[in-house]
Amino acid sequence: MRAIVCSSYGAPESLRIEDLPSTPLKKGEIRVAVVAAAANFPDVLLIAGDYQIKVPPPFVPGSEFAGVITEVSSDVDGRLIGTRVTGTGLIGAFAEEIVVRADKVSSIADGVDERIAAAFGVAHRTAYHSLRSVARVGSGDRLIVLGAGGGVGLAAVQLGVLLGAEVTAVASSSDKLAVAQRYGAAHLINHRESDVRTALRAVLPDGADAVIDPVGGKLSEPALRSLARGGRFVTIGYASGEIPAIPLNLVLVKGIHIAGFQFQDVPPEEFTRNESELTDLLVKQRVVPHVGASYALHDTAKALRLVADGHAVGKVLIEINRGEST
Repeated sequence: MRAIVCSSYGAPESLRIEDLPSTPLKKGEIRVAVVAAAANFPDVLLIAGDYQIKVPPPFVPGSEFAGVITEVSSDVDGRLIGTRVTGTGLIGAFAEEIVVRADKVSSIADGVDERIAAAFGVAHRTAYHSLRSVARVGSGDRLIVLGAGGGVGLAAVQLGVLLGAEVTAVASSSDKLAVAQRYGAAHLINHRESDVRTALRAVLPDGADAVIDPVGGKLSEPALRSLARGGRFVTIGYASGEIPAIPLNLVLVKGIHIAGFQFQDVPPEEFTRNESELTDLLVKQRVVPHVGASYALHDTAKALRLVADGHAVGKVLIEINRGEST
């Protein structure tokens, strides 16, 4: 099988495409022919050796995929062969096939394309669980989304609007903000062209009810200052590469609630509810992930460079059998 290989830690350009033998199946495992995989920022960090979890080279990167089950181990129901599935893991998705545990994939609903499924999973699930169970966003809430042009950020814009919030999108370019506006953002702030704190005060004079922050860095504090009393601030990640230092006196004075998001922290009954609601939104096409760019497998380095440099709008896909990149 063809696969992208990280032979040593480094930049995306150090990756190479190789022919590798198929991995034998162990108990409880399945083989999936990958149709599409998503390029995410943690993939860049893993390749560089900068992620919180280290994977010793050589390895096949890629954490999010969709495809078709082609083989199952002897203890797995053979009727699963031919089922379209999506899944996430730490590595392995940037290849023609991936071997995973059968209980680690989910079936793709009828009518949903594999490319859409590959682009949907991590970003929209992260955004929806964060909005519903951590930020507790509801109708009429004023929501600030940082990094609103990226995968999680743009998903948070889409889903925040569907939940009835008035969304303020903060992003690094007019192109990203134009897409956020297309998905319903009411206010647009380019943080490279304006002072974020001043701009937020202008559009939200009474403050915001919630902030979704997948970026960190210098954007976090002005967003925190823009919260109204009792506001909720949810930190999801640090795509800027900088972990912010927050003045705790702001939390005390305003009674602000700060929370970090992890899937395992969502109460089981809420997790089930959120997943059901989100699937329904996807099947009914009330929310569709924005695929800003797609590349062939041999152009995976270009896809990851787009993500690494912060130029991606929405999701970036690797289409395994695609002939040429766009």
